[in-house]
Parts: sequence; C-alpha cells; structure tokens
Amino acid sequence: MDHMETTVCPWCQTEIVWDEELGPEDECPYCHNELKGYRTLSIQLGADEEEADVDEEHEGIEGTDWELPEDDDKAVPFWNQEDMQQLPPSIRTLDKYEDSHDLMNYEETVEQILDEQEEVPECPKCRDYMVLAGTHQVGEQFKPAAFGVLQGPVLTPPFQVQMYICTGCFHVEYNLAEEDRLRMVDHLSQEKKNS
Repeated sequence: MDHMETTVCPWCQTEIVWDEELGPEDECPYCHNELKGYRTLSIQLGADEEEADVDEEHEGIEGTDWELPEDDDKAVPFWNQEDMQQLPPSIRTLDKYEDSHDLMNYEETVEQILDEQEEVPECPKCRDYMVLAGTHQVGEQFKPAAFGVLQGPVLTPPFQVQMYICTGCFHVEYNLAEEDRLRMVDHLSQEKKNS
C-alpha cells in the first residue's frame, strides 16, 4: 500500500497530498506560491522593551523608557543624533527651523493647502507632498525643440507650467498646465494620424 505525505499550503490553506514517488515540491500546485521558507516576520523585543511595553499599557507616560530633564529650560530633542541620520531628508530639513517656527502649525497649514489642491504630486526626492506655488507663463523666449517625425516642435509657446514646492525638502518641480497638456496630446495624436 502506498503511503501519501500531506502538506497544508500556508498561503491558500489547501491540503496537498504528495505522491510518495515524486515527493513534496517547493511550490503549491494550486496557488503556485513557495512552500518552503514561508515568509513571516518575527520581531525580537529585548527584555527592557517588553517591560516598557507592558508598563506603558498599564501606567501611561510613567512607563516610558525616557525621562524628562530636571531643568525645564533645556529642550528635549524628539530624536537623538543616531536616529536623525536614519530619518528621511524631509524631517531633517524641517528640523532646522524648529527653534524659530511652529512646525505643528506648519504641518496643519500644509494639510489645509493640500486639501484645496486639485493635484497633489509626491516629491521624487523625499516622497512628501508638494504644494502648488503658482503658474508661470512661458512665452516667446522659449526655443522649442523640433523633431523630424512631427515636422516641428512638441509644444509651441505660449504655454503655462505649474510650479510645485515640496513641503519637506523644498525641491521644486514643474508640470505642464492642464489645458496645455490637452493641447500637447491633441497635437501629438493628430500628427500620428497624418503620418
């Protein structure tokens, strides 16, 4: 009598019966996910961290692992220097202004501005959101590049570009205004039809 080995797929929870001659495989025949080395995340907490977590649940702020300084005149940095080197640039850039500006108010104002914007691009450098600073009219001083396939430029002036500023690292990006985007798409579509 043949003995069959069974396995339960951790992904789809299907019971898999393997043939004794072929043996178990590395992949589930149903969902095709990997069976060996099922990917799980295990986080090891040190004894101090576990105690702090338990104390924090029961005692509130008294259970934290940091203490306020005795002297009230000293500022308590939220992050220590080692942590600062691992933070995204947006936080480090804004941190320069914490002594002279209310960064909580800054963040609230940014949120309100972003709520009013039609488009909210993400900064390519730090992934913070960008605010619309304004629109720039590009005129006759702009020299368009001409392409043979189009027998002319991609876009002719005048057109408008919108300037966005990152709220974290202050990187500046320009996007073509909506009506000029449509004009460019129409132009390139017509050129393709005529070719």
